[in-house]
Amino acid sequence: MFFMQRKPKISASRKLMLKSLMVAKAKEELEQEILEKEEEKEKYLAERAPPLNTGSMNLSQLEDLCKELHAQIGVVDEERYDIEAKVMLNTREIKDLNIKVLDLRGKFKRPSLRRVRVSADAILRSLLGSKHKVSMDLRANLKSVKKEDTEKKRPAEDSDWRKNVEAMSGMEGRKKMFDAAKGPTQ
Repeated sequence: MFFMQRKPKISASRKLMLKSLMVAKAKEELEQEILEKEEEKEKYLAERAPPLNTGSMNLSQLEDLCKELHAQIGVVDEERYDIEAKVMLNTREIKDLNIKVLDLRGKFKRPSLRRVRVSADAILRSLLGSKHKVSMDLRANLKSVKKEDTEKKRPAEDSDWRKNVEAMSGMEGRKKMFDAAKGPTQ
């Protein structure tokens, strides 16, 4: 089967024209947004800080106006400090939540572990440092088992396997094998 190359639905020149139109439209909207923000800022400043007419004021009125403005500045500074503290708290909380999300997703890389053979002496040396001088022989405390003990426990009838096979044939023989496997613990 031959695969035919699909022709693009839009030609390259048309794509370029559409892209340039989109960029122009985005630029216009960005400029409009900047103008709207400036108008909002002017409105807010006109509400909060009306223009001062100090030409007809005497010295005591100017002093009162300065005290009033100073008090307003203090209030605004307190609000700004509170807002900054809230923002810092929220950013810290966002960071903590992002870390929790990453932990839950399992995005962090797990290091590849290598199997390392280390003796008990080396482990103690690494844990205790140069204080460790006594060598530890773990095999010294193990109980020794003699082979003779295991050979004595075997029954004598196991020596001739033909007798054993004849004795164990049939269902009774299987029962004997089952009972022998359980051992004398009953």
